[in-house]
Amino acid sequence: MAPEHDSNMLVSAVALLGAAVVAVPLFRRLGLGSVLGYLAAGLLIGPFGLGLFSDPHAILQFAELGVVMFLFIIGLEMRPSHLWHLRRQIFGLGTLQIAACTLGLTGVGIAFGLTPVVAFIGGAGFVLTSTAIVMQLLAERGDIALPHGQKMVSVLLFEDLLIVPLLALVSFLSPTAVAETGTAQWLGIVTGIGALAALIAAGCWLLNPLFSLLAATRTREVMAAAALLVVLGSALLMEKGGLSMAMGAFLAGVLLSESTFRHQLEADVEPFRGLLLGLFFLAVGMSLDLSVVAENWALIAAVVPAMMVTKALCIYVVARLTRSSHAEALDRAVLMAQGGEFAFVLYSAAAAGGLIDATVNANFTAIVVLSMVLTPLVVIVVRRFIHPAQQSMEGIPIADSLDGSVLMIGFGRFGQVVSQALLARGVDVSIIDSDIEMIRAAQSFGFTVYYGDGTRLDVLRASGAGKAREIAVCVENRKTADRIAELVRSEFPQAKLLVRAFDREHARQLVGAGVDYHIRETFESALLFGGAALRHLGVEDSEADEVVESIRQRDAERFALEVAGGGYEAGFGMILRNTPQTPTRPTPFSKPRAEGKSLNELPSGAPASPASS
Repeated sequence: MAPEHDSNMLVSAVALLGAAVVAVPLFRRLGLGSVLGYLAAGLLIGPFGLGLFSDPHAILQFAELGVVMFLFIIGLEMRPSHLWHLRRQIFGLGTLQIAACTLGLTGVGIAFGLTPVVAFIGGAGFVLTSTAIVMQLLAERGDIALPHGQKMVSVLLFEDLLIVPLLALVSFLSPTAVAETGTAQWLGIVTGIGALAALIAAGCWLLNPLFSLLAATRTREVMAAAALLVVLGSALLMEKGGLSMAMGAFLAGVLLSESTFRHQLEADVEPFRGLLLGLFFLAVGMSLDLSVVAENWALIAAVVPAMMVTKALCIYVVARLTRSSHAEALDRAVLMAQGGEFAFVLYSAAAAGGLIDATVNANFTAIVVLSMVLTPLVVIVVRRFIHPAQQSMEGIPIADSLDGSVLMIGFGRFGQVVSQALLARGVDVSIIDSDIEMIRAAQSFGFTVYYGDGTRLDVLRASGAGKAREIAVCVENRKTADRIAELVRSEFPQAKLLVRAFDREHARQLVGAGVDYHIRETFESALLFGGAALRHLGVEDSEADEVVESIRQRDAERFALEVAGGGYEAGFGMILRNTPQTPTRPTPFSKPRAEGKSLNELPSGAPASPASS
């Protein structure tokens, strides 16, 4: 019996991994995202698909550890000072959004004929957004650390806190809980506060000494085990205190965010996080009860879009009221329009308390799961068919009738440093850039940067290129630099043309285009770095400077050979290498049509010169 059980477990593990390995790359290749791939794979292998699994809820409970680990990693990126900075977004924006959505969704439930209490339970569960889906979609886009991503994270954190009072409210409203005393309810609150205080105390005074002790053993697997112990232990402590496991892991991450072991912890937890989070999405797909959907398809087909649209509308209105842009408000509304994993907990508690019956619980659960499945699709549709709003030009000066003696095009990292030398001598510099965010950032530091596309002839004229003594092209994109150089050389020959080069090949192209000066963007900084490396090895300053200057001259000679000889091979022999052997020349890509002949072969019988001997 035991071998058969072990075999079944192995089949289940292979089925889960196989479904993920096949579905996720396929859906990403189709542009549908990994979340939808996991959900579709779960639906396929679940009890209502191929039937490889009969109890998806058991897998779901275990896979929630993926969400827990995800929140732990997010916590590691949030220092306590940053979390304190987000307090208004967490409690202010979070409260407004949840209150508006709860009222709106309760109204939807009443409109569909539910009693106020049942409608409130359904709406309150749907208000609790899926942390897993939103965080995964934000992570795939790289938006978690951006301001609009931080606002969504703040609301999600507040929703995690909200599950506690909601469960208490369900218990209070339950007709089967009349015997529970106020003392018991207060005991639950005190237990939760005590668990929270215990976690904070452990994070402040125990975790760093623990990891310092373990690091001294120099055993990698022990550090990995300790990282998992911290994540799972904090989650267990919060669960026993009646709070969210994810909230416990997040707080543990925040408390370790300033630790010297932060990056090590993140590296140890990340593989488990990815695997378990994928398992969570698979379990959500499995838990979609197609029989319930088939029996009540008309009701569910009407309620799901009604709930999602209502929630999205409420989120959008709150976002606009709190001064978010249209694009940011729309993005937040679409990403957070679904119900989440905590809804299952709330509905189960309501069913156990007699507030809703089994049929309503099944319908509510199916509605939430469908909303989670539809969210990635809705995000794709919105992104493809709703064009992003153009950035506001309010407060952005437009290049027109400029007359600086130097015209600088591009004000990124390179251009900002170049400008300092010119401004130090009082040179009148006109600066243009096509990046609106860069212009706004420059304004905050006291610079006047005009909006203008340097690849357009009319913009160059409006920027004063016809009067400028010098035109400095400091843009990052080499193709853009080539286009500007071509225009300047042909239309504004009176100006000296200085261009930032991307690499050696680009530098050779710029020489061919007739620029007056070019510099490879990393060359001088790399030379100075090499000189500093010599000094730190004990080389005298004068000798280090001499070596740097000799390398600079050597590179100039090599570059001159490359320009004259037509490419990289012309200066190949001048490269200093760290191998004692004579370097071999690169093998040509195509075989020569004829044998090579020496260009200085002597006639037969002629005496050899001393240089050739």
